[in-house]
Amino acid sequence: MHHSVIKPNSWVALKLPSGVTRVIQVTPNTSISLGKYGTFPANLILERPYYLTFEVQDKLPEESFSRLRVVPPSELYADVFAEEDAECANPAAGPGSNNDAVIATAAGEEFSLVDAESGNVIARSTQEVIDENARQKLTQAEIEELKRDGTNAGKDVIAKLLLSHAALDQKTSFSLSKYKLLKTKKYIRRFQVLPIDVPTFSNWQLEERDASKILDIRAEMMGLVGCWGNVHYGGADVFLEDPKATTEQGEEALAPLQEDLLAGRWLVVDDTGGLLVAAMAERMGVLYKEDDETEEAAEEEETTEKAEDETEQKQESDTTSQKDAEMVDEQQQETTSETTTLARHPKRPRDNKPRDSDFAVPFSQTNTITVLHGASQPNLSFLNYWNFDVTAPQHPPHPLLNHLLTLSWLQLLKPELDTSYSTPPLTADPETLSTWKPSRRGNFHRKRRRYARVRHIVDSTRAGNFSGLVCASTMDPISILKHALPLLAGGAPVAIYSPSLEPLATLADCFSVARRTAWNSGHVAEIQGKTAEELEKWEGSEQFPLNPTLLLGTSIQTSRARRWQVLPGRTHPLMTERGGADGYIFTGWRAKPAEGKIAAKGKFKRRRVEESVSTPASA
Repeated sequence: MHHSVIKPNSWVALKLPSGVTRVIQVTPNTSISLGKYGTFPANLILERPYYLTFEVQDKLPEESFSRLRVVPPSELYADVFAEEDAECANPAAGPGSNNDAVIATAAGEEFSLVDAESGNVIARSTQEVIDENARQKLTQAEIEELKRDGTNAGKDVIAKLLLSHAALDQKTSFSLSKYKLLKTKKYIRRFQVLPIDVPTFSNWQLEERDASKILDIRAEMMGLVGCWGNVHYGGADVFLEDPKATTEQGEEALAPLQEDLLAGRWLVVDDTGGLLVAAMAERMGVLYKEDDETEEAAEEEETTEKAEDETEQKQESDTTSQKDAEMVDEQQQETTSETTTLARHPKRPRDNKPRDSDFAVPFSQTNTITVLHGASQPNLSFLNYWNFDVTAPQHPPHPLLNHLLTLSWLQLLKPELDTSYSTPPLTADPETLSTWKPSRRGNFHRKRRRYARVRHIVDSTRAGNFSGLVCASTMDPISILKHALPLLAGGAPVAIYSPSLEPLATLADCFSVARRTAWNSGHVAEIQGKTAEELEKWEGSEQFPLNPTLLLGTSIQTSRARRWQVLPGRTHPLMTERGGADGYIFTGWRAKPAEGKIAAKGKFKRRRVEESVSTPASA
């Protein structure tokens, strides 16, 4: 869930009047620059709600920074309210009648778009084309001087531009509104603060940044991938018990894999820098941190449990009671010092629970995302915008920590060739361990924990039974499915995104009806004598790159949402929309082929045929 207010060091999106979106990290005690719109301290928007519109005010003489003003809705939508009031005052005219209404003007009279006192909307009926440069009396030099000397957050510049227009009375209401909107976007010093969610970030990456880094995937395509992949909350977290392994024990002390607990897991191949993983995590409820109230409630519950444990210990013996009292005093002093530290630097309090053993598995067995990658480390850099760094060894608490698993293709296909999987864990007796330096002991425990994590990730992935497969990659989809399909459970959906159509068309042809019929005819020499399990892991041939019976209901689709201009007689899609790849999605469902020959069985009613008997004619 999103935080209701802007937290320190969080990433936000600032929507400017020009339509440009800027994604920044709100760091305390720093300044945020909006270019020509001004600069303001970041502390002015901290702990404020999202979706507010702020106005950058002019600097006061005694201050060196600009303050912010919250713009009320009545001011933001003044034109709309004035138009509605005008329609209510003259209901016989009906909606849209202002488009042709003309307000009589006297010579030398000055106008603005909306009269604040009467609420009238200035409208003109002529369709004459106006040359803005020729009819604007103010020169560019005068406009720049107004911008430098102007006050009231740029609103005075807009008013003077409107009042200096020589042909304002020849504009229609639509043309006049469009003219004022254009000048407002150019000169008004306002911005709106939005939380960073997946659609906002994808639109910013497409329009303002490099679209190729996310394979030109749009928000509606990510929605389709999530829907066809059936990505959803996979159930409450289930963890394996801590094996309580000592430092003298090796791999024999690893927590055994329990395949019956593996549920609600999705397999992902992501070449979008982590955007696809973020979209899936958002649907699964593991992308955003919990609210502070929930964290405080959990901390209070832990404190209550600790107090109860201390009370039980005090009742055991007087000696233990005295020691416990001293420990409580020390904990209170530590808590006081930590509270003082948190006031300066907000951090999560330390957990006083005993540390798990090196071979304790920190990952949940349900509601997880397993990412396959081809490099030594996965490229999930975009997850940093949601305060998650996959490369940080000591990561602060985050929902993705226990739900995101990563492994390479080498670890999946040939785990014995990967040294982090095949190398036995280090062991040492407590006496030897106590003689080592702290840095060496830290490396010892870190390597043992890494070995346990890699072992669990590889073994659980190779065990299969995934709930779905979601891909957005530049790899050949046939090569992906060749090794990923056997890991899916029966009925699991498959959703593969590609910027171009050709790879998906080649993939769909592998599961065509003609290939499935030829496969089931029994005349394919390569599959004779193979079991169903061996056919699921079919190596492929030139005629059959994949087993055509492993996917059913395959299809290719696309979708694109377009913005439209809706006006009487002038309704059309906007022609200035961004181009780029449309993108296509391949969908299908995992099937478990039946063994042996399939034959139809049942009770059939036999049709009786009466034969006509010819009798010889009597002589």
